[in-house]
Amino acid sequence: MDEIEKEVIDIVVEQLGVDPEEVTSEKSFVEHLNADSLDQTELIMTFEERLDLEISEQEAATLQTVGDVVAFIKKKKAEVNI
Repeated sequence: MDEIEKEVIDIVVEQLGVDPEEVTSEKSFVEHLNADSLDQTELIMTFEERLDLEISEQEAATLQTVGDVVAFIKKKKAEVNI
């Protein structure tokens, strides 16, 4: 597990109050982790704040699983470092 993945999992555990063992990359925020729309909004805001990036509403709508978020953040960070 790399630093970005660990940070995403830590945020999900903190925000949703789930067990860290439950949070894997294939888990859906809504279906598996029982996040409602407010939870999802708070997660996006926390990802933006802690990982120092912006996520548009269109981008946020595509982030359905923990793995989606990890891949998205890695891509965003790579674009910044180009």
